[in-house]
This record gives sequence, C-alpha cells and structure tokens, in this order.
Amino acid sequence: MTTYGYFLSSEEFTPAELIAQARAAEQAGFTALAISDHFHPWNDEQGQSAFVWSMIGALSQVTSLPITTLVTCPTVRMHPAVNAQAAATAAVLTGGRFRFGLGTGEALNEHILGDPWPEASQRMDMLEEAVHVMRRLFTGEQTTHRGRHYTVENARLYTLPDQPPPLYVSGFGPRAAELAGRIGDGFVTMSPDADLVSEFRQSGGGRKPVIGGLKVCWADDRAQAVKTVHRLWPNEQLPGELPQILPTPAHFEQASTLVTEEMVADAVVCGNNEDAHLSAVTEFADAGFDEVYVNQIGPDHDGFFDFYRTRILPQLH
Repeated sequence: MTTYGYFLSSEEFTPAELIAQARAAEQAGFTALAISDHFHPWNDEQGQSAFVWSMIGALSQVTSLPITTLVTCPTVRMHPAVNAQAAATAAVLTGGRFRFGLGTGEALNEHILGDPWPEASQRMDMLEEAVHVMRRLFTGEQTTHRGRHYTVENARLYTLPDQPPPLYVSGFGPRAAELAGRIGDGFVTMSPDADLVSEFRQSGGGRKPVIGGLKVCWADDRAQAVKTVHRLWPNEQLPGELPQILPTPAHFEQASTLVTEEMVADAVVCGNNEDAHLSAVTEFADAGFDEVYVNQIGPDHDGFFDFYRTRILPQLH
C-alpha cells in the first residue's frame, strides 16, 4: 500500500518555515517527511539553501515522522566518511526513523570546492564506492579503505543507531535503476515511470521500497498558481542532463528563459482541482511506488495543508 509524505524544499523556504511545514504536515495526516539537500538553490528567486544536517537535527525535535533526504550527493562536496557520520547521528536523533537518500548529484552543488565535475558514468562509480565506504563505517568497526576515488584511514563511528540507516539510491534512467537495485536498500526517482521501477526490481531491488516525489501549487486562482511556479521553479522543465551540469543559479536562470508559462501549466498541477491533484499523486501508486512525497510551491501552505487534510489524503488512504 502506497504511503504519502510531505517534501520539504530547502531551496525555497527558511529553516523556521521548514519546521512549521513539518509540524503542519504531520497534523494534516502526511505519514513521512522528505527534505532536499542543496548548497545552492536552483535560482535566486527561490533564495534559500539551509544545511540539511542542521535541519534534520531540528526536525527530529519537533516531529515524530520519518525523515528521508531526497537526495544527498555523498561523493564530492562532503567525503563519504563524513556523510556516514552525519547519517548515523541523524538516525540516532530520529530514533531510527532516518532514511538516507543518495544520488550522483549536480554540478550546482558539488563544484563549489573547485573539484572537476565528472561524467555520469564516473559519478555512478563514485557513488557505488561511497556506499561501500558508508556501509563499512555503519558497522562501528575501525575502517581503512583505499579505493579508486576515496581513502579512509583508521576511521570509526562511535555514535550509531541500533540499525544502519537504509540507503535509497536515486536515478533517472535504466543504468541508475540497475545500480540502485544492486547496491541500494530502495530506489528514488521523480517521475512515475513503471519501466524504471521494473528495472530496479529485476536488478536486485525485489520488494525494496520505491520512492517518488512531485511538486504542486495549490491555490484558488489557477492562473496565479501557474505564474508562481513559472517564477520559482521553471528549472523543473529543463530537459536532459542540463540540471546535472549547469554550475550556478545564474546559469539555471539563463536556461529557464526558454521555459514558458504554457509549459509549466501542462506539466505541474496548479490550482484547487481535486481530480487533478488526485490523478497526479495516484499516478505514482499506479506505477508501483511505495512512497510518494508532495511539495507545495509558493506561499499558501495553510490552504494546501487544509486541502490535502480534508480532500486528498482521505481518498488516498
């Protein structure tokens, strides 16, 4: 049975707003939280980029819901050993309710230390080695590792949860779905693609969870909602590998001039049409997803949470 959570956008909202949204999500009947992990927002209009590990610590004190990063890149900006320590502490703070979503990342966040941005095949190889390093550290044993991409010397994690946090691997194509099936405890992808779900399950994923997410913009005025999405999140409509290779918010703003309001209106659920919201969310369930996370774009979270509490979640459950 598919469960439904709320997706906290670190790129668009302040830490205080994210905490308030987490409380409201739990009260509205969402059963889990996801949170993005970014150093930069996608554009300056979004305007935020809180440190995800500080946010998870704060969230652990105000909600009892499980928390998943969607997703962290553990390969460039922070060494896998440091990510392992952060994830272990997050799992302790949440009483074992933390799940570590992982991906190969975007240049937007990972280029900031001046490291080269590898091609996709190398990024996947780095992610696989990073997962290996983190699993070894989660054992609590002293670890030394000298691999193709990473070196760890005499490292040991002392603050550990009773069970290691599950590692959910993100991907948007067949090769990434195969990698997730082979090395992950679950699969994350942001489109309701039944073929990718099948690839994951046939590649070793079996009955492990598949997680998806979508953005909507609830509002009484649909035309205004379309304008809100076009102003804040036009980057969601950029094609192909652009989101992985553009290095700064300014570059995303330049590329996003090609995105029209009509493109947004066709791609994103905007307004207060109950059937449109239900259809978009249940499309993931129909494709075989186990968890779906919904994010509200823009300012009207009171209206969004009331709408989902009274009109959407009761039908989904």
